[in-house]
Amino acid sequence: MKVLGRDKLVDFSHKHADAKKALDVWFNEAEAANWQTSQDIKNRYSSASFLESNRVIFNIKGNNYRLVVKVRYENGIVLIEWVGTHAEYDKKRF
Repeated sequence: MKVLGRDKLVDFSHKHADAKKALDVWFNEAEAANWQTSQDIKNRYSSASFLESNRVIFNIKGNNYRLVVKVRYENGIVLIEWVGTHAEYDKKRF
């Protein structure tokens, strides 16, 4: 997959250094993946949640952090929309 928006992960990692390794692992796995359907994601990330418009929520570092992306399966593109703490996620409306 082509992952767009890595700068959001880098910026977040500067503020939350303990998330860096987990975000790097997710990024590298996503880049190497070839997700054709949401089931492909669920097979690898059983705790992933799915929203309308092909948006996916990943739990990062034991659910301490949340990552929200939009997947364009037909184009092989993943757009990073938001990354934050679990508490910040609970306050957002997606």
